[in-house]
Amino acid sequence: MQNNTTTITESITLFYNQFIEQLPGIGMGILLVILGLLIGSWIGGFVKRRLSIKTGDPLMSKFLGQAIKYILVIIAVMLALEASGLGSIATGILTAAGASAVVLGFAFKDIGQNFIAGIIMAFSRPFDVDDTVQIDDNFGKVKALEFRYTKLKSFDGKDVYIPNSDVLTKPVTNYTEDGFFRWDFTIGIAYEDNIEGAKQTVLKALKKEPNVIEDKEHENFVIEDELATSTVNLKVFFWVDTKDFRRMALITKGNVVRNVKEELESAGYYMPADIQEIKLYGRETEFPLRINSSKK
Repeated sequence: MQNNTTTITESITLFYNQFIEQLPGIGMGILLVILGLLIGSWIGGFVKRRLSIKTGDPLMSKFLGQAIKYILVIIAVMLALEASGLGSIATGILTAAGASAVVLGFAFKDIGQNFIAGIIMAFSRPFDVDDTVQIDDNFGKVKALEFRYTKLKSFDGKDVYIPNSDVLTKPVTNYTEDGFFRWDFTIGIAYEDNIEGAKQTVLKALKKEPNVIEDKEHENFVIEDELATSTVNLKVFFWVDTKDFRRMALITKGNVVRNVKEELESAGYYMPADIQEIKLYGRETEFPLRINSSKK
């Protein structure tokens, strides 16, 4: 019993002495971790700011700044383990990471794909911050590019997070890359009206809207679209500025539709409603119909 008590006491004493001997190393390790966090954050932020100024690309700047920060923090943790006399733990972590890379690669395949896609998109992508894009069925403004996802803000207020691998592999429609978008709408005039005159009236109405753009590359025009039941349908095409797409573009379209209607009415053009056809199959005994031509 006395020998057992002596052995326990000696073990505790040995552990205590070893712990005291390693205290400076543990303190140095903690200091290295703190310095790693501070230096990593500072360098990451510095790189982000410098790249943002130099390239004018906040998405790439933020992505690379975060990547540099995390790499420096990991290096600081490994150095801290070595300084604390726990080098065997650091070696074990690296060995285990290498041995489990294949298993984790299969288990977290999607995460790995999104991460690699995020790296590729940091240097090459079809959009910038605040661009209006459509990715698959998602439509909105680009707000952020993270390691695993791209964040969109939809026009009805939803935050949409799209995996970077989907952004990289699926079609992306950018509505604001060059700042122009072509709207169109259809308007019907009566068969008795002069088509060419109506087209000129519509073009005149387009010129009255200051937010409608027209130059050599962006031409507004009107074409005959369809001979409908009761109208000759004209299709109107015009260009708008899409830097403030969706709101301003929609307001401009509304103004154009109103201006075209008013100009056609002022010029004496008639825009009839659709004709409804009523068929009688002979079983009706009475069909009351009255036409009132009196004017008030």
